[in-house]
Amino acid sequence: MEFPTLGRRRLLELGASGVTAAVLAACAPVPEGLEVATASVHSGSFTSKFRPDTGTNWSVAVPDRGADGDQRPLPVALFLHGTGGDHRMIFEDLRAADVLSQHVAGGGTPFALAAVDGGESWWHRRATGTDTQAMVVEEFIPLLAGQGLDTGRLAVFGLSMGGFGALLLASQHRIPGLRAVAAMSPAVWSLHDAARTDNFDSAEDFAANDIFALRPELGALPKRIDCGTSDNLLYSVKDYVSGLPGEHEGGFQEGGHDGGYWRSILPDVFSFLGRNLA
Repeated sequence: MEFPTLGRRRLLELGASGVTAAVLAACAPVPEGLEVATASVHSGSFTSKFRPDTGTNWSVAVPDRGADGDQRPLPVALFLHGTGGDHRMIFEDLRAADVLSQHVAGGGTPFALAAVDGGESWWHRRATGTDTQAMVVEEFIPLLAGQGLDTGRLAVFGLSMGGFGALLLASQHRIPGLRAVAAMSPAVWSLHDAARTDNFDSAEDFAANDIFALRPELGALPKRIDCGTSDNLLYSVKDYVSGLPGEHEGGFQEGGHDGGYWRSILPDVFSFLGRNLA
């Protein structure tokens, strides 16, 4: 398993179960005279009691704050991937380590970026016994604390299936003191579709995880939601956003349900996360 080339350095090949550290140089243009930061990406795996039939891999990107920078433990932005993806999605498809480097180089609040495998579970407990939401809360977040990160300052964000998962996790208050939630093109529906079983096991399962009904739970939490104007989910996302209590950031920009759109908004998403993790 190997990361693609990001910046001018190539990430080291990952072991099947070990932890690998790599450093990459940010290669996107920066303002003249601005020093370019770097981000170290560490990866590993663990065995989850909530995903007993498969290994669970993870990656964490940590920005370089320099010898003179604030060396206190970093807050964490936790990313939940979409369908067909895994912990590498945010780094391979969206080049997030480069974006994080540029965010810090531009004076944004430094934070660690963490991602973990969730399979096709839709980030909630399923009839099979898989429960990736519990895996995140009870296993992965403590693992991040063990890596020396400040999990008392944590935000969650995701895209598509993971956008739904991030909103659900925030709405169900599974993370005490959560600082913010962001969703890119979240896969949200106001009604259960009995013809589908990939996202919910039954009407009862849908009702237990109905984020439309849970919208009042997000009233006080900083939130950002974005969706492309050519995305098939646009009208459902607009419907969801129209009933959100309190203020929210984000919007509906030109683009589809694809990496090009998500890469275009990721710097603004990181700015939102950084402000609320400060």
